Amino acid sequence: MIASLLEPRRPKENPVHHVSLIGAPTDIGASRKGCRLGPSALRVAGIGAALRGFDCDVRDVGDLTGPPNPEGPPVQGYRHLAEVIAWNRAVYEATAAELADGRLPILLGGDHCLAIGSISAVAARCRETGKKLRVIWLDAHADFNTAEITPSGNLHGMPVACLAGIGPDELTGLAGTVPAARTDQLRQIGLRSVDPGEKALLSRLGVEVFDMRLVDEIGMRRAMTRALAGVDADTHLHLSLDLDFIDPQVAPGVGTPVPGGATYREAQLCMEMIADTGQLASMDLVELNPALDLRNTTAELAVDLVESLFGKSTLNRLRSGSAGADGS
Repeated sequence: MIASLLEPRRPKENPVHHVSLIGAPTDIGASRKGCRLGPSALRVAGIGAALRGFDCDVRDVGDLTGPPNPEGPPVQGYRHLAEVIAWNRAVYEATAAELADGRLPILLGGDHCLAIGSISAVAARCRETGKKLRVIWLDAHADFNTAEITPSGNLHGMPVACLAGIGPDELTGLAGTVPAARTDQLRQIGLRSVDPGEKALLSRLGVEVFDMRLVDEIGMRRAMTRALAGVDADTHLHLSLDLDFIDPQVAPGVGTPVPGGATYREAQLCMEMIADTGQLASMDLVELNPALDLRNTTAELAVDLVESLFGKSTLNRLRSGSAGADGS
């Protein structure tokens, strides 16, 4: 009896069985080196075996290749723009190929600038198939900087702006249309470090943001219920998980830690509620920096969270069907 209660929860509708792991070992868009080691650390932590434990057909396509990190200064507001473009083109092509093959791609980063390529590919696929796009962006940072307002020039602080059509043409146009994703298709959760220029842009463009102040006030369950409102069988749900979303006391292996992040249980709840929708169709798992980690703790946490996305739970539960409710 007890053993049956601990079995993985497998959604009855829209089961996901065909998963592709895409490694992108680069820290080209970040200020601190080390997240190029992220894909290897996630594999060492057993991400492939964990997914197979949920009856997934796992295809590890290996690591993409791209230019090395030149460690140069910003040029006209961007650090390493040519190299970032090259890496995102590679990510775009790899993600598009796996989506076309009917698979769920998981991008193993690498820094968060890579989401320009992955989400551009997802957006293009949604237009081809007629699916609605919903992006859940879990992050400590807004990633809505531009060349004009960035304090650093680091492109891992600009992917959301690029996806929204603000940035260099080579990045904003990857999906074939500009913007790649409309701001009303995006929900940002967990923000607690936002630059002044980003605040103005987020407000002007009407991005729906659930910062940690709001999460403190209404709770993570209610925040996620609102963020997932409208997700249905016609939705392609993409999760972009920056591991600095989680409090650094729980996830120390990140390059830009910010105190006051999601707790272990709050992060697990996010994964479980996404799993309950049955609509997860692609994912970024980024900003893991093993050079700053403690005995691969953060990589193992990341694998634990991925398991919850694919159905791990303490008890067998039916979907509540409340993704569109306010959930007070």
